[in-house]
Amino acid sequence: MLQRQQASAIVAARKMIVDGAVGMVEMALERLNEKQVVELDEERKAAMVSNLLVVLCGNHDAQPIVNSGSLY
Repeated sequence: MLQRQQASAIVAARKMIVDGAVGMVEMALERLNEKQVVELDEERKAAMVSNLLVVLCGNHDAQPIVNSGSLY
């Protein structure tokens, strides 16, 4: 019984984390569009969404990576 309660609590917590992360990603995309900081095609937008969700939903701190190449 206790394991079921713990599992339910973990699932509920994860759902809350994912809901918050999706909201943050939506907000980031909207603000980038509003301020015309950068124009992203659908592929770049999908990559950004994926990266943000991994960072926001992950259990560990993000490790920065320096990209010395071109985006294209």
